[in-house]
Parts: sequence; C-alpha cells; structure tokens
Amino acid sequence: MAKNGLGTTRPNPMVGCVIVCDDAIIGEGYTSPYGGNHAEVNAITSVKDKGLLEKATLYVSLEPCNHYGKTPPCSDLIVKSKIPKVVIGVIDEHTIVAGKGIEHLKKNGCEVIVGVLESECKESNKRFFTFHSKKRPYIILKWAETQDGFVDLIREKDTEKKPNWISNKYSQQLVHKWRSEEHAILVGTNTVIADNPKLNVRKWLGKNPIRLILDNSLRIPLDSHVFDGSVKTIVFTSSKTLFSEEKQNVIIEYVDYAADVPEQICDILYKNNIQSLMIEGGTQTLQGFINADLWDEARVFIGNKKFGKGLKSPEIEGDVKLIEEIDSDILKIINPLN
Repeated sequence: MAKNGLGTTRPNPMVGCVIVCDDAIIGEGYTSPYGGNHAEVNAITSVKDKGLLEKATLYVSLEPCNHYGKTPPCSDLIVKSKIPKVVIGVIDEHTIVAGKGIEHLKKNGCEVIVGVLESECKESNKRFFTFHSKKRPYIILKWAETQDGFVDLIREKDTEKKPNWISNKYSQQLVHKWRSEEHAILVGTNTVIADNPKLNVRKWLGKNPIRLILDNSLRIPLDSHVFDGSVKTIVFTSSKTLFSEEKQNVIIEYVDYAADVPEQICDILYKNNIQSLMIEGGTQTLQGFINADLWDEARVFIGNKKFGKGLKSPEIEGDVKLIEEIDSDILKIINPLN
C-alpha cells in the first residue's frame, strides 16, 4: 500500500494503512501526494460502517504523526475514531514525531504494538529514513556497461551529441520509471557535453526529477537541453562568472572543487530538503561518490555489447542484492558492504 505513494509524497514518508475488523479488511489507504491526506485518514475515511471502528485494529507501516503540518494529527483522528488497537511497523525517526504519536495513542487508551515487519517497513521508506538519520539524500548510482567493462566509446570532437546506447529499450524505459520515483538526478559536465541529455521522464508517466549538473567552469553550452527551462535545474560550480544570459528555472550553487565535492553536494541537497538522488554519470562523477562512501545502492546494467576500448566503468565493491534479466541485458542491484 505504501509504495503506491512512491515519488509523490515527499517530503512526507510513504505510508500504508489497513483497518481490520473480525478478520476482514474494512478500510485501507496510503499517503496522498504532498499536501493531501495521510494514509490513516484515507483508510479511516474509506470505512463504510464507522461503527465497526470501535472494535477494529489499525495496521500502519509508520508511526502516526501527532503534530499539525499540512494536515491535522493522525494519532488524534485514531483516538477520536475510538479504534482500540494499533499495530505499527516502525517508529518515525523524524524529530517532530519520534514516539510522540505512540505516546498519544497509549495515553488515550489504545493498545499499541510496535515493530511488526520493522525491517520491511524501513526498507519501504529508505529515502525518508536516510534523509533524517544521515542528513543527506538517499543516493542511487546508475550506469550501463558493456560485457568488457566500458561505459562509452572515446568521443571524437566532431561526433554528434548523442549517447552510445549500451542497454536495450526495456532497460531505458525502466530508467525513466526510476527517474519518476526520485527527487533529483545528477550528471557531470562531460556527460552533458557528450550526450546533450534531457534528464526527464519521457518513457514513463510521472514527475520529472530536479536536474543537478556539475559544471566547475560553466563549460556547458547554453543551448543544451538541461537549460531549456522545462525542469528545475541546479548547477554546481566554482565559477563566479554567471551565465551570459539569464536562464529560466536554473539555480546556481557554489561549491569548492578543490575540496570534497560529493560531501558539499549532499549538504546543499539536505538544506534544500531533497530526499533522494540518482546519479547517472559520468564515470568520474560516479566514482567520486563511491570513493567518498556516499551511496546507498547501485543499479548496473550489463548490455549485450563489447566496445574493446573506451571509457572504463566505475570500480565498486558491495553486496549483490539482485541479478535480473531484462531481455538481452543483465541488471545488478548492489548495496554497500557496511
């Protein structure tokens, strides 16, 4: 239920809620897009016979809130609905919640059970928990490499600006689905200059991520797709020379490229409440985050091609969580060792 809100609830967590009475589900709901109802409200509202609530059990993947935000407290609605028993997957680590919802329920006579399928509930909200516990976005690395370990050919200066595709059309569509699920997408200067990517969602229905561009000396041509104004774009640079012309929907953030760039980017994104990030290239950018130990999972496609020579793929060590065939491609999901 909770995963139905993926990509739409941020900065709120994704939450699923099911209400059961006499071994039958009488209500269910998940978190609406940001600004709308929380899962508990949607579940309680969906119950046709409200009289059943007085003998029902409410199951919820994350601790109900006990504060006023865009909406009233969910714990208060549970108490007012006279629901006698609440089963909670995991405590909300956000400081404005952090046990206060549970305390309110118990004070008002609810039987509360906490920690049921806790690890699964944490996994479903890995972006939210990482953001609040590590003070940085949840970071996904993504690239495609050939069977002999290259991510691209060596580009000639007169080469047309388009990618040398390694993955197949199904993998490419999957990447667009992933983009719709994440808050932001990051690429380096050379990737933009070589491929002129749009970094949006074209092959899937969903919201475009915020585009993040590394461009130390502002070398990227102003007619590039990333500056078309269609999507909010943040440029990380150390250059004090602003664009020669004003660009709509483009924000400049200054970083010190002589220092730890990945760490600085994470700090800026945390301050801007950006909860998740997918890094799509190039190798230098990906390797920088790997070396800084600032990543949470890597999604690596191995295409049915060999280049013989070219740009080597990033070097990464981790636990292979999943290996999946996508037509002619192999997808590996890798988690950090620690």
